[in-house]
Amino acid sequence: MSGPESHDLLAGRTAVVTAAAGSGIGSATARRMLEEGARVVIGDWHERRLEDTRAELAQLPGAEVLAVPCDVTDEDQVGRLLETATTEFGRLDVLVNNAGLGGTAPIQEMTDEQWNRVLDVTLNGTFRCTRAAVRLFGEQGDGGVVINNASVVGWRAQAGQAHYAAAKAGVMALTRCAALDAAHLGVRINAVAPSLVMHANLAKVTSDELLAELTSREAFGRSAEPWEVANVIVFLASGYSSYLTGEVVSVSNQHP
Repeated sequence: MSGPESHDLLAGRTAVVTAAAGSGIGSATARRMLEEGARVVIGDWHERRLEDTRAELAQLPGAEVLAVPCDVTDEDQVGRLLETATTEFGRLDVLVNNAGLGGTAPIQEMTDEQWNRVLDVTLNGTFRCTRAAVRLFGEQGDGGVVINNASVVGWRAQAGQAHYAAAKAGVMALTRCAALDAAHLGVRINAVAPSLVMHANLAKVTSDELLAELTSREAFGRSAEPWEVANVIVFLASGYSSYLTGEVVSVSNQHP
């Protein structure tokens, strides 16, 4: 499968995408935004993979893409990431909060460290980035867009995922409440909730048995491609969703 033709939906806009290194939703989103005419700043904590991704994306025709190492658990690094967009490209228009951390542990065996680490990256990191972006949008005075990456496990139960599910449900609630807080600034805040999205890193950390079980739940009998989620993120970033805020869009058939 391949993605759709581009239509310059984000021409002239500047976007920041967190956790954009590698082959998952973040890098696919950065690619689709570049294809739609945006200037893009990508962040990730893994500096080598981040630079490799930047170099790959820079080969796209007309691509303007920068890379800034960023750990979303560090407020100063979050600030530098967004500041790069305004310093190098003049402004920020779109923030995509893709950073998240998973893991598997039954609740009776889950440690405080496991719980806190997943929550700090997935929920607190989304909060830190959203707060910084909304402040910046307010200073710019002409609106902006935030798109958060949630998950269908924020709605439904999955064994061993209490920390991840709680974090993603928190991202959904954060999205709804922050959207009301920022509406008077002309800022829209929405989220996507993918189900199963296949990429190289997921295949490395997930058993074949679990992948087969998760795939069996999908209406199309297959996992999503990262670009299929990225397409919905591009829609939420574009003018086609100008009256949409505080919503969580299920990129699957699994909304309860």
